[in-house]
Amino acid sequence: MRRSPRAHGHGHRTAAAFTLLCALTATAQSPALAAPDPGPTTLEGVRAQLDALYHQAEVATGKYDAADEKARAQQKKVDILNGQVRQAGQRRARLTQLLGAAARAQYRGGGLPAELQFALSSHPEHALEDAALTQQAQQATQQRLTMLEAAREELRKRTDEATAELAGLRASRRAMDQHRDTIEQRIDAARALEARLQEQERQRLAALEKQAADKAQAQWVGTGILDQVGTEAGAAGRKAIAYATQQLGKPYVWGAEGPDSFDCSGLTSQAWLHAGVVIPRTSEEQWARLPHVPVDKMRPGDLIIYFSDASHVALYIGNGKIISAPRPGRFVYVSPAGSMQILGVVRPDPDA
Repeated sequence: MRRSPRAHGHGHRTAAAFTLLCALTATAQSPALAAPDPGPTTLEGVRAQLDALYHQAEVATGKYDAADEKARAQQKKVDILNGQVRQAGQRRARLTQLLGAAARAQYRGGGLPAELQFALSSHPEHALEDAALTQQAQQATQQRLTMLEAAREELRKRTDEATAELAGLRASRRAMDQHRDTIEQRIDAARALEARLQEQERQRLAALEKQAADKAQAQWVGTGILDQVGTEAGAAGRKAIAYATQQLGKPYVWGAEGPDSFDCSGLTSQAWLHAGVVIPRTSEEQWARLPHVPVDKMRPGDLIIYFSDASHVALYIGNGKIISAPRPGRFVYVSPAGSMQILGVVRPDPDA
C-alpha cells in the first residue's frame, strides 16, 4: 500500500526521533552511571526511557542534597570549634594578665620572701597567712593556665580534623554536583527528544503516563487500603498540608527548597518546617530517621516514600492523593498516591 507524502514524512520524523533516542541515551555517560538499555523503538519504549532518566535524575539530586546537608552541618561544627578556640585563647589571656598583675604587685611590695615579711610585720600571723594565700592563688592560676593551654591545643586538634573532614565533604559535594550535571545533560537530551516528537505523539506519551498511573492507583485502591487509612490529620499535619497546598504550580528545580521552586524532599521538609517540625532534608534520610507507620495506618500529613532506593517522597493529603514536586520540567501538583511504587510511610509529627 502506498503511503501519502504526509504519512511518509511523519514516519521519517518518528523514526528519526527514535533513532535520536538511541543516540542520546548512549551519550553523557560516566563511570558512576551506566546508560539504560535503549529498549524497543516504540512510544512505550520512549516512556520507559524517560521514566528511567528522570528516576536517575532524582537519585542524583538526593545524593547531592545529602552531600550538601552534611557539608553545611560540618561547617557549623567547624565554626563552633573555632569559636571555642577563640574563647579558650581569651581565657588564657585573662589568666596570663592575672599572673602578671600578681607578679607586679609582689614586685611593688619589695619582693621580700615570706619569712622576712613575717619578721618585719607588726602582725606576723597575718603576714604569714597573706603570703600563703598569695602563693596558693599563684599556683592555682598557673595550674589553670596549664590546663587551659592543654584544652586549647586539644580544641585546635579537633578543629583541624573537622576542617579536614569538611574539605572531604565539599569534595564529595563537588563530585555529586558533577554527576548531577551529567544527569542534567541526559534530561536535556530526553526533553529534546520529546520536543522532536509530533504533537500527536506527545499527547500519546502523556496518555500512556496517565494510563500507567491510573492503573497503578486502581490496583492500590482495589486492595481496600482507603477503607483502613486515617482521614484526619493532626494539628501539625494540617499546617504542613496547608503550606504544600500554597506551593501548587511552582516548578521543580534541582536542590530547591523554596520559596519559588522545590524538589521533592525540599517541599516535604519545608512543609513540615512551617508546621514547626524540623525533619531531614532528603527523602533517603526522611525514610531512615523518621518514625515508620504501616501504610494502612497512615493519615493526612504523613510522608509516603517511593521506590526501593527511597528516592522520592510526597505529602499524603487524604482521599488517596498526594502533593509532590515530581521531576524536572514539572510543577508541584496533586496526584494519585498509589501511582508509584510505595516503599513505606513515615510520620514526622512528634505529638502523634
